[in-house]
Amino acid sequence: MGISLITIHIYLLPLHRFLQLCRGIGTLSAIILSVSFQDPLALYIYQNPLTLLGIGFIFVALTGIYFKEAFCFNRLETKLLTPLVPMVLLGHLFGVLSVGIEQALLGIWAGLFIIFALRKSVQPLIPDIGDKSVFTYLKQQRSASVS
Repeated sequence: MGISLITIHIYLLPLHRFLQLCRGIGTLSAIILSVSFQDPLALYIYQNPLTLLGIGFIFVALTGIYFKEAFCFNRLETKLLTPLVPMVLLGHLFGVLSVGIEQALLGIWAGLFIIFALRKSVQPLIPDIGDKSVFTYLKQQRSASVS
């Protein structure tokens, strides 16, 4: 995801930076939790839902990628993942989902993510890279407004 957030074409620079910041905060939280507790990270997070207030930022960034892919490429799986990820995490955080529902939603999430990853792996590179001239144009606009 780190490489994706470096190379992804999001023309709105503040949004791009926000998603990168979210990934950074989430990653730092994961590192701190990993070295602070002996339990496996996933188990600790599951047993301590408040940890989602830190590590959840990774999923904010991931949901941003899903949203971008849904918007740019009209992918059904990302249209479903965009609301599903926050719903599962917030449901767990607030304890409103039963274990069975959480497991079912996590299974759906995993299945949709696999579909997304497989489709992304065979997607032609040129449309995925996007029109980089837009970045040049936007940079020139920012430079002109500063001058």
